[in-house]
This record gives sequence, C-alpha cells and structure tokens, in this order.
Amino acid sequence: MMSAGVNVTSLPILVTSVTLDGLAQLSNQRLFFFFFLCAYLFMLCSDSLVVYVICSQRSLHHPMFVFVTAVLMNSVAGSTVFYPKLLVDLLRGVRSVQVTLRVCMCEAWLLYSLGTSSFLLLAAMSFDRYVSICRPLLYTVVMSPATVLALLLLCWLLPVGLVGTAVLLASRLPLCRSQLSRIYCDIYSLVSLSCGGRETLLSEVYNLSVIVATVLLPAIFVLFSYSAVLSVCLQRSRSFSSKALSTCLPHLLVFCNYSVSSGVEVLQRRLQAGSQPTASVLTSIFQVMIPTVFNPVVYGLKVTEIRAQLRRLLGCQRAD
Repeated sequence: MMSAGVNVTSLPILVTSVTLDGLAQLSNQRLFFFFFLCAYLFMLCSDSLVVYVICSQRSLHHPMFVFVTAVLMNSVAGSTVFYPKLLVDLLRGVRSVQVTLRVCMCEAWLLYSLGTSSFLLLAAMSFDRYVSICRPLLYTVVMSPATVLALLLLCWLLPVGLVGTAVLLASRLPLCRSQLSRIYCDIYSLVSLSCGGRETLLSEVYNLSVIVATVLLPAIFVLFSYSAVLSVCLQRSRSFSSKALSTCLPHLLVFCNYSVSSGVEVLQRRLQAGSQPTASVLTSIFQVMIPTVFNPVVYGLKVTEIRAQLRRLLGCQRAD
C-alpha cells in the first residue's frame, strides 16, 4: 500500500486538464456572486467613465493621462478574464471546475502579463513625474509622443514575452497532480503541480527573475523617482511643492495598492504553503479585485484635472 501511494504521488502522469476547487472554500456562493457582480459592474462603469473623460478632453491629452488610460485598460482586460467566468461558476453553484491545461495556461499568461504590465506602467508614470518636476525644461523633449509610444509598447510587450516564456517552461513540466485550491490559474500553482527535478528548479528560477524584472526593479525605480521629486519639492516654495506632490499622490496610492495586494498574496503563499486553502483563495481573489475597484476611484477623485472634467460631465447630465 505504501509503495502504491508513493507511485501515485511521485511518478509523472498524463495531465490534460486541471481541477480548480477553490469555489468549495466560498461558503455562501450567492452572496459572493452578488458581491463580485457589483464589483465587476462598478469597475466597468468607473473605468469606462474615466477613460472616456481622458479621451474626449483635449486638455487631458498629455503623457501622464495616457499612462493612466493604459493602467485602466489593463484593469478592464484583467477583470474581463477573471470576473465573467467566476460569476458563471458561482451562479451554477459548482464547488469545483475542470479546465483544460491549455486554457489554464492561457489564463495564467493573460493575468500575469496584465498584472506585471501595470507595474511597468506605474514606473513609466513615475518617470513622467520625475522629468516634469525635476527636469521641467527637458520635459517636452524627453516625453515626446515617440517616447510615450515606446514606453507603452515596452510596458505591454515585455511582460507578454517574459510571462509567455514562463508559461512555456511550466507547460513542459511533468505533472504529478492535477488539483488546485484556486479559483483561477496562475503560474506558481501550475509549477507546484510538477514532480520536481531540474526542470522545475529552472522554471522557478526563471519565474523569480521575471518577478525581479517586472515587479521589483520597477518598484525600486518608482521609489527612487518619487524620492527625487520629494527632494526637489523640499527645496522649493510651498505652493510649488503642494501642486507637484498632488500630481504624484494618486500614482503613489495606486502603486501602494498594487504592491500591498501582490505582497500579501506572496506572503500568504510562503507562510501558509497551502495549509489554509480558504485564506489562499480569498487573498487570490482580493489580489485581482482590490486594484481594479480602487484604481478608478483614486484617479477619478484625486487627480484634479480628471475630477474637474467628471464634475462637469455629471453636472451636464443632471442639467439635462
């Protein structure tokens, strides 16, 4: 019996599908369905409204607002990958979902590409604020339309390639299990299903290098940029400092939101290591949900130019 047990868990098996049983950790699925539906509809409406205001107002056609639009578009795309499938599963009342390995890999690729892309976009925003405040005479030269386009392509295409390679490496691993206590697929969980060995170690090392390149280094750059901005503000007048810092605050809030959400997810994985599946499922959900709901609120209420245009737009609607 013991020998048979060892063979089942240690030898590779032909896995063509993955079972996600994270829904079993959500006790009241109807309540969660209503909660996530409200979150999804709020995110769609608020993101769309802010993006519409930025695109329709020529006064907002500046690099900073281009990056804001890109972050919100990432949010909409990531939510559309995550929420509709979750809502359908909750409405059906199922406790586990079986998906093909290819679909699981594709979902992991999309979610991780969009998530890491948002970190890079926040780094691009911090660069824009650094040049605008610390090197104002060079702003129009440095942040030209060509530069903005190049940064956008870098922020979108680099994660696509790096995460795509990570997914490709994970897809080649021999698997010993096919069940995940998750609601959606992610690369870390897919690698955890493998049987170990050198290929698994290579995949884990590469995944770590991707995190360093697309999350850690951009985060360090963001902190450096805003530290330089703060240093300049401390040397200038109070009115200049107040105006400069007010343009940086929304981006810092969004950056902290992404960082805390991602950090809690990583710490939960490392510290609990699957011993509390309910906590693992909830943190994975909030990692996707909190930034998507929080971001449009921050940009709509804290960015002065966007808030003014939103008030004007909503005021015209009430007047009609």
